[in-house]
Amino acid sequence: MNKTTALSAVLLSSLIVPLTGCAALMDQLENEASTQFDSTADLEKNWGKAAPWLPSDATGIQTHESTAGDPAILSAKSVAPLEPSVCAETERHSAPAFQEEWSPSNVFVDRVYACGDWTVIPTEDGWFGWTPNDPDEKAASPAS
Repeated sequence: MNKTTALSAVLLSSLIVPLTGCAALMDQLENEASTQFDSTADLEKNWGKAAPWLPSDATGIQTHESTAGDPAILSAKSVAPLEPSVCAETERHSAPAFQEEWSPSNVFVDRVYACGDWTVIPTEDGWFGWTPNDPDEKAASPAS
């Protein structure tokens, strides 16, 4: 290997290493974080926030949140209905603060479920929720 080839290899590797951590760096700079969980139990054990409305059968859970507290969004696959002791249908007054590629394309529906601090809407294969919600939504929730 000649000096030019060796220098090229070093330069290339110095570019590749930072790029692999680019998403994590952007999350830190933006004070945001994305996580994935296999199940509701996994989320409850390993996530710093709570989503008490999430059905116990949920899988493929994705979150995106502020690292400074609220807001957050959550998407999950589930065939279970929302628990009536936690969630109640109401008029929508809020919208999520984040939009990710896995977010529903239209969150501006007329009716939503108020689930404590969360607002939740159905998706094709489960549920999508955001927090914080509007005080009127929160007041409509049986969990409030």
